[in-house]
Amino acid sequence: MTSPPQTELSSALRISVMRLSRRMRQERSGEAGLTATQLAVMATLRRHGALTAGELAAYEKVSPPSMTRVLTTLADAGMVSRRSSPTDGRQVLVDLSETGAQLLAADRRRRDEWLGARLDELTADEQEQLRAVVGLLDRLASQ
Repeated sequence: MTSPPQTELSSALRISVMRLSRRMRQERSGEAGLTATQLAVMATLRRHGALTAGELAAYEKVSPPSMTRVLTTLADAGMVSRRSSPTDGRQVLVDLSETGAQLLAADRRRRDEWLGARLDELTADEQEQLRAVVGLLDRLASQ
C-alpha cells in the first residue's frame, strides 16, 4: 500500500502531468480539422512505418472497425496512403503520406517552440531539475 507522502506525491505528479499534457494539446494545430485520435494514428505510423489496420488498432487500443473509419477519413484527407503488402497481397498496409508527415512535423515544431519558450522563463537551476526528471518520467511511463 502507498504511504501518505507517496500518495501526495503521486496525486501532485498526476495532476501536473495532466495539466502539462492538456496545455500541450492546446498548442496542437487545428489544421485539417484532425482529431486527437487521427493525429495519434499518424504519429504511430511515423514511429513504426507502414502497418495494417489491425496492427494500428492494437497500438491505439481501439476496435478494428473504429480504426477503419479513422483510416478512411485520413486517406480521404490525403494524410495516409494504402497499398498491398509485398508479402501478402490480401493485406493492406497503411503508411503516412508526405502531406501527413509535413503536418506532423509542423505540429511538433509548434509545440516544441511553445514549450521551449516556457522553459526559457525558468532559471538555469530549474531547467537542470527538469533535465533530471525527464529520465525518471520516462522510466515511470515505460513500466
